[in-house]
Formats: sequence, structure tokens, C-alpha cells
Amino acid sequence: MKREDRLKFMVCSVALAELALVFFGLLPQPFNVFALFFNGLALGCMWGVIFSFIEGRKVTDILASLLGVSMAVSSGMAKSMGLFVVNTFGVTEFWMPALIGGLAFPLLILMGWSLNKLPQPTDEDRALRSERVTLNGEQRRQLFKSYMPLLIMLFFANLFITILRDIKEDFLVNIIDVSTISSWLFAQVDGMVTLIILGIFAMMSLINSNYRVLQVLLAMVIGGAGTISFLAFNYDALQLPTLYWLFLQSLSLYIVYLSFQTLFFERFIACFKIKGNVGFFIATIDFIGYTGTVCVLLFKEFCSPDINWMEFYNQFSGWVGIVCSIAFIGSAIYLMQRYKLERQLRKEEKNKKIIVSPMALTNLKETAENICNP
Repeated sequence: MKREDRLKFMVCSVALAELALVFFGLLPQPFNVFALFFNGLALGCMWGVIFSFIEGRKVTDILASLLGVSMAVSSGMAKSMGLFVVNTFGVTEFWMPALIGGLAFPLLILMGWSLNKLPQPTDEDRALRSERVTLNGEQRRQLFKSYMPLLIMLFFANLFITILRDIKEDFLVNIIDVSTISSWLFAQVDGMVTLIILGIFAMMSLINSNYRVLQVLLAMVIGGAGTISFLAFNYDALQLPTLYWLFLQSLSLYIVYLSFQTLFFERFIACFKIKGNVGFFIATIDFIGYTGTVCVLLFKEFCSPDINWMEFYNQFSGWVGIVCSIAFIGSAIYLMQRYKLERQLRKEEKNKKIIVSPMALTNLKETAENICNP
């Protein structure tokens, strides 16, 4: 997408997302679940466009960290505000999302206008992070084909991570007992999670090696996925207080989710000198993830409307943690092997340019002698 069209796209996406929330309040159950699909689709497409404003710069890690962790803190703030207006002003649970979305609408427009004023990446930025270009359909297919094993594993894992995140965010009030806790607890927990992740991601900007950052990120997401699985399968044995359980779940889940929504593909493009942009990868994983979420919601509404949410969440998150850990370990192995291979190929190509064969030297000498002695 061209730079001049990005702000228009953002405004239209935000408007569509808010309109979908209005229809969520208007439509009867269970058909209002389709409104959530269009809300998620609009917001998911918008994130890729937002990232295109800041990618390919020395400061991308810091800017992406700030924008990414805002998802975590805004998620907790939105739940706290939603619970507050429901309990205090008697707003129904179906109209509450539209009310909160209406409050956020002008803030999102202001953010889009501010991002549109950012200057273009400098020559130094392009040297460090590679130049970002817009790809057509054929180029995107070729890019996917070039790194297909890695991308399939990552897209597959992110499908389940996005579903798990959306279930946790949308149905947390069903998963835990909120009658005994403050409505602002969600904001406090996600605020602490935000500070921790922001600190971790900010330290990444101190590492110049793109390959090292990719290694660290994959190690983090493997640890995060493993922690999610451990907490789920040992829920009864651990007997954690609600606050601790919620904090550990949020921290582990957002470390995995935000790694791919912010830093991973930015450094991936820079590491392998890929001609492309981050928006393609983010839009793809968001589309796959939100489609999966809608499928789960449809199953819940039409096939199993009265499930035990805590039991369902623990079972689902436990297996998600195992599947994602395997996928991330496979991705790490592939990434290391691919990096070593490409580094070896670049080294050989460099040697070919430097080393001149004896035959070529003889021919060059004879040519010089002929010129000097006609």
C-alpha cells in the first residue's frame, strides 16, 4: 500500500470496526458473533498498515515495542472500563463494546495522523535494516515459497496463539470470578505486564545483530509457550491466587504474541536482506488468527453454548503451549540452518569476486603485452 493511502485506510478500518461493534449490540444472539468477525478483521488489517509507518528504521524496535505493548495495557484498560460502565451505569454487555470503541475512535485517528507525519527512513536506516518495498501478488508468493517451511510453522503456531489470546481477552470474565475483584485489576495486571515486556523489547534495540535478536526472540517464545502449557496442566496442583494466575498467563501469552506482532519479522527481513515489508507477514498471521477465532466462537455459540470456561481454557491453552513449543523449536532449527547456508553462499560469492584464476591472469598479461607491443 502506498504511503499516501495508509491514513485513509486506517480511518476506514477504524470506522468499520466501530460500526461492527454497533451491530454487535443491534443483532440478536447468536448472530451478533458475526459482527465480531468484521471488527477483528478491520482492526487486524489496520495493525499491518500501522507498522508500515515505522518499519525499516534504527528506532523501529523501540517504536514497535511502544505500539505493541499498548495492546496489552489497552486491553486491560478496556476490560476495566467495560466492567466499570456495566456495573456503574447499567450499560448492557452487548452495547458496552460500542461505547468503549466510540471513546477510542478519536484517539486512533489522532495516532494515524501522527504516524503519517513521520519522516522517511534515512540512508543509514536502509543500510542497517534494508530497504522496504511493496510487493505484488507474484512477489509475495515467491517470498512465501522461499521461506515456506519456516513461515508455515510460524503461521500455524500464531493461529493458535491468536485464538488463545482472543479467548482470554473476550471471555476472561467467564473464565475467572470477577465478582470478588476490583474492576480495575485488569488494568493493573496488564500495566505490570506492559512494563516488563517493554523493558525486554527495549533491550533488543541494543543488539545490532539481527540474527542474535531472532535467536533471543525464539528462545523467549519457546519459554512463553512452555509456561502457558505448564500453568494449564498444573492449575489444580498449583492453586495460584487469581492475581498471580492472571499475571503469569498475560505475561507468557503476550511475550509470544507481541514478539511476532512487533520485532520478529522486522529483524527477519533485515537479517536475510529480503525485498519486502513487515505488513505482508503481520497481515497474514492476523488474518489466519482471526479466522480461527471466529471458527471457535461459532462452535461455542452453536454447538456448546454452556461450557465450563475455566476448564475449556486450561485444556485448550495446555495443548496450544505444547503445539507452539514444537513449532517454535522447529522454526529455530530451520532459521539457524538457513542462516548458516546463506552466510556460506555469500562468503563463496565474495571469494569468487576476489579470487582471479591463474588462466585469467595469463590472458590478462598477454592482452597487456599485445597492447604495449603491437
